[in-house]
Amino acid sequence: METLKFKTNIKCSGCVDTITPYLDKVAGKDTWTVDLQSPDKTLVVKTGNAITSADVINALEKAGYKASNV
Repeated sequence: METLKFKTNIKCSGCVDTITPYLDKVAGKDTWTVDLQSPDKTLVVKTGNAITSADVINALEKAGYKASNV
């Protein structure tokens, strides 16, 4: 299982609700979390699927958010 980490501009649970369909489609349901307490609002994706960092970043951009690799 691979773990990908990203610094994001996701700020609240409403933002998480917005990105959920995008990330679920790319990474899979229940494979990712956002640490809203972290100053970097870290997104962690744990997956066995063949997804890349670019796939996750593109999904977030489609949802209106930004991310960069940690």
